[in-house]
Order: sequence, then structure tokens, then C-alpha cells
Amino acid sequence: MPAYTLWENMLFWPTALDEGKLAAAVAGKTILITGASSGIGEQLAYVLGRCQVHLLLVARREEKLRQIKAEIERDGARVSVFGADLRDPAQLEAFLAFLHEQSGGIDIVVSNAGLSIRRPIMDSLERYHDFTRTMAINYFAPVKILLSLTEQLARNKGQIVNVSTINTSLLPLPYWAAYQASKAAFDTWFRSAAPEWSAKGIATTSIYLPLVRTPMILPTTAYRSMPAMSAEHAARLIAKSLYTKRTTIRPWWLLGGELASLFGRGLWERLLPRWLRKRGE
Repeated sequence: MPAYTLWENMLFWPTALDEGKLAAAVAGKTILITGASSGIGEQLAYVLGRCQVHLLLVARREEKLRQIKAEIERDGARVSVFGADLRDPAQLEAFLAFLHEQSGGIDIVVSNAGLSIRRPIMDSLERYHDFTRTMAINYFAPVKILLSLTEQLARNKGQIVNVSTINTSLLPLPYWAAYQASKAAFDTWFRSAAPEWSAKGIATTSIYLPLVRTPMILPTTAYRSMPAMSAEHAARLIAKSLYTKRTTIRPWWLLGGELASLFGRGLWERLLPRWLRKRGE
């Protein structure tokens, strides 16, 4: 994994991945990874590609997926790829048809695809599409995929992993209304459905990640100097959950942030507008 700074080592403790347990847990299984052409999804595909599995990789960039497929299949895993923009209803329907053609059905779903957007409300007044397209990929697409696959997952006693964000547990930040609302919507839907899935024999895991150094954060200049988890580290967390079956995975320090959000909300909501006015926003 890339070298961490001192702060990053303190914030992101190492993840010990038992590759033997992982290989045993996923042997012979069909695993869907959305958003697999870069970042966390790509790195997870490489980790799982060392096991005897059938990987189903979906993302918009089919050419990149084919490159990943060629690399992984050298290690013995089987890989199928599907290029699709899951925000597009027609492409989403074609992808669902592809999933239902898989022999034996799907065993594990890693819901990782997502879109991040940072834009002030005053710059969004004529950009309603920012909100619809963010909801389309962060909420509506994963909901439709999981509704479509629930019966298969129940038959196979499968697992669903939601790659979420710590922001769903903290006070919302200015400029991130589209992103934070969409991630909170899916997190709430997922946690609401989880007991019903569990009753049907489907394991669920919610992984609340901090800032992760992926191509998605590059447009935000401020993030380039902030502590961030590596995509490889995040992939190891996800892979470990496939044999531990933990229902929730969070950074050790998130509880402190939740308490600060709970007790500091009033102060935050008074002081933040003043700070924004001083900045001329």
C-alpha cells in the first residue's frame, strides 16, 4: 500500500487481511462489484482476483474494465465485465438482464459505484440535474439492483456490502448538498432493509469510509493535502468483511465525531453562516 503520513497512520489503523480465510469464504462464488474501473472497486477486484471466484465488474469505462479483466485472469479468477452508465435507465435495465443470465445467480454484491459533487447552492440554481444525476447513481441505481437480486441472494445465502461514508453520521457540510443527501438516503434505505434481508439469510455490511484517495476527490483541490485512506486499504477492509461478516465497519474515531455533531449542532449552525459571510459566499 502507499506510504501514509504520521496523521494517516494514526487515523487509519492497519487492516490484517487473512487471505486464507478470504479464499475459503469466497471460493466458487459470483461477486458483483459496481464502480470497478478505478479507485476502491478496481483495487478490490485485484484482491479478490487472487481467489477462485467469478467477478462481475461494471462501470462506465468498458475498455478499462477489459484491461483489469486481462490482468486478473492471469491469476486464475474468472472475470466478466459490463460497460454501463447506471444512471441511464436503458443501460441499467440491460445490466440487470446481464446479471440474471449468470448461472447460479449472484452470491455477493459490493455496492461501490458513486458520484461526488461539490457545488454551492447559489451555483446550483440552474443545475437541478446535479441533484437528479447524483441521486440516480448513489441511490436509485443501487436500490434497483438490490431489489432485482434479493431473491437470488436469499437462495444463495449471500452478502451485500454497502460502501458508504462517514458523512452519513456527521453534521452535513456546505457545498455538498447533492452528495450528502444521496448517500444518506441510500444508507437509511439499506439499514432499513437489512433486518428483512437478514431474516432471509442475507448478510449485510455497511462500511463507513473516511476520505479515500481516489480519482473522485481530485476535482476538490483542498482534499489533495488532507489525510486520506488509500484505495488499497479500503479494498482490504471490504475484502475482510467477506469472511468476518461484520454488520458495521467504521473508523475508530467516528464516535467522537458523532458526539460532536450531536452536542455541537446549535453552535455549528450559528457560527457557520458567519464564517461563510466573511468569505463572501
